Amino acid sequence: MNDSLIKILLLTDFSSGYSRDLLRGIVKYAQTRKGWAFYRMPMYYRMLHGDKEIIRWAKKWNVDAIIAQMNDIDIKMLSNLNIPIIVQNYKDRIPGVCNLTGDYIGTGRMAADYFLELGYRNFAYYGITEAVWSRERFLGYQQRLLEYGFPVSTYFARISGKVGGGETWVQDFDAIGKWLGELPESTAVFACDDYYALHVTETCKIFEIPVPDKLAVLGVDNDEMMCNISNPPLSSIVIDARNGGYMAAQVIEELIKRRISEPFNIIVPPLQVVSRNSTRKYVIQDKYVLRVVEYIEKNYMNTITVPELLDLVPLSRRVFEKRFRRDTGTSIYRFLQKYRIERFAELLLSCDRPIEDLAISCGFSDSRNISRIFSSFKGMTPSEFRRHARSGADDTDNR
Repeated sequence: MNDSLIKILLLTDFSSGYSRDLLRGIVKYAQTRKGWAFYRMPMYYRMLHGDKEIIRWAKKWNVDAIIAQMNDIDIKMLSNLNIPIIVQNYKDRIPGVCNLTGDYIGTGRMAADYFLELGYRNFAYYGITEAVWSRERFLGYQQRLLEYGFPVSTYFARISGKVGGGETWVQDFDAIGKWLGELPESTAVFACDDYYALHVTETCKIFEIPVPDKLAVLGVDNDEMMCNISNPPLSSIVIDARNGGYMAAQVIEELIKRRISEPFNIIVPPLQVVSRNSTRKYVIQDKYVLRVVEYIEKNYMNTITVPELLDLVPLSRRVFEKRFRRDTGTSIYRFLQKYRIERFAELLLSCDRPIEDLAISCGFSDSRNISRIFSSFKGMTPSEFRRHARSGADDTDNR
C-alpha cells in the first residue's frame, strides 16, 4: 500500500437519503485525513458484469478497501483481494466482514413508543421480508406493543428480481388498498422505511383513505425528498447515518493499518422522530388525560409540577395516574420530561444557540443536569446528539 494514498472502492448507488448520509459521513472523515481517494462503481456495473469484474477493477486500481451495498456478496472470491470490506447489509448481516448495520429493533421500539404516547391503540406494519432491517424493525415494533397487550396487523410487500441496489418491487394497489381500508379507524401504520411509507400514502390517496384522520403513517430515514413527495408529508425516524459513515471510514483506516485484526459490526442507532402531517398530534379519548397532555404541550417551557397537573382534573392521583398510563403508555412525570426532551432535541437540530439556553427555554430549570436527563432518553449527551445529527462527526463540543 502507498503510505501517502488510501484508495477506497465505493460499490453503491447512494440513491436513498440514508445512503447519501452515509457517504457524507465517510467523506467527512476523509477530509480530516490526508491522501484519501474514492473510486465509485455503480451498482448496475456489478449486476451486468458480476463479482469477477469488480475484483479485476479493484486489482487494477490497487484499492485498499471496499465499502459496498451488497446482499449476496461472494466472500470467498473477494477475500482473495486480502483487503478490508465493509458491507451495508440488506438481506442479512454477512459473517466475515464488517457490516454497516443498524439498531433496527430499537428503531421499531421507538416507533411504537411514539404512537403510544400519541394515544393510538390500533397498530399496523407495512414492510418486506427480504431485508433484515425490515424484519427487525417489525420485531422491535411488535415486541414493544405486545408489552402493552396490543397486536399488530401486517402486510409484507413482494419483491421480485435482484434485491439490494437492483431490486424491483411489485406493488399490488388493490391488495394493499383492501388491507389499509379494512384497518380500524385511528390506526398507526409503521412502514419499514420512507420508501414504503410513501407506498402507503400513495395507496391511501388512490383509495381515498384519509391520512392522518383514519390512518397515521410513520417511516424511517427522514429522507427529505421522500417525506415531502408524500401528501401529506411523512413523519419519519431520523437515523444517525452520517456518524455511521464516519465510523465506517474510521474502521476502514484501522483495518488497513492493521490496528484492528478482526471485523466487527458498526451499529447505526435511531435518533428521534420528526413529526410531519402524516401523523396526528393525539388520539386520546379520555377527556381528562387529553386535558393534561394539551396543557403540557402549551406550557412545557414553564415550571410545571405533577401536583399542578393533577389539579386540572377532578380525580384522585391514583385513579388519574392509572388512566394516564393506560392512554399514553407512561407516567405523568416521564411524559412531561420526554415531551420537553423532544422539543429540546428539535432545537438542537434547528439552531446554534448554546445548549444551556435551549434547555432553559424547554422548561429545564437546572441546566446543569440536562446532560444526564437527555442521556437517559436519547442514550447520548445533547452535544453528541447535535454533532451526530447535524454534522456527521464534527469535532466541536458545545457542552
